[in-house]
Formats: sequence, structure tokens, C-alpha cells
Amino acid sequence: MKTNNSMKFLCLLVLFAAITAVTEITKADAAGECGKVPPDRMALRLAPCIAATQDPQAQVSDSCCSQIQKLGQNPSCLCAVMLSNTAKIVGVKPDVAITIPKRCNLVDRPIGYKCGAYTVP
Repeated sequence: MKTNNSMKFLCLLVLFAAITAVTEITKADAAGECGKVPPDRMALRLAPCIAATQDPQAQVSDSCCSQIQKLGQNPSCLCAVMLSNTAKIVGVKPDVAITIPKRCNLVDRPIGYKCGAYTVP
């Protein structure tokens, strides 16, 4: 199981390098949901959350909760990251990922925030 997650993370890093090369050229001065950092690049911060984004029963690590708390300060960025192409490629299930702020017991989570077809519980 760890090998599978390691392979996904390695693929994520390779994909990140390719995406970075393209997006840095085309969006050098653009500001999006996550400021100047594209959501696909920000998705790398969810690496400690891989299991928790795929299985609603998986324990959410402290490092995952820390990253979610930081990203959750900007709900549109958190949403964009959870729905990013990078997240899809590594197997993030948006309906499960959207539950992580609650599973981390974050009191300042963006409850009721619409994230595509999902709503933050």
C-alpha cells in the first residue's frame, strides 16, 4: 500500500514539473484562486492527505490538518486545489476530500462553502 502511495506521489511530482513549466510561462503575472500559485501546484501540499482524500474512514494526520487549515483560510483556493487536475490524477475523491476540514475538527472551516457540486460540511 505504501508503494502505491509512493508511486502516486512520484507521479504527482513529475506532473508538477510539467505543469509548472507550462503554467509559469503562460500565467506568470496572473492571479487566480490561490494567488500567483496555480491550484495544481498547491495540490502538492495535500501529499500528507492522500489516504484521507480517498477513504472517508481513514485517519487524518496532523500534517494533513495543518495544510488544510492553511489552505482553508482561502476557501476558493482550497476548493480549486481539491478539484484540480493534479488532485484528480492522484485519486483524490472530491466528495471525500471536502470532509477533511470537518474530520480535522477545524472550527474556522468554511462551513456551507460551495465547492463545485460539493458543500463544505
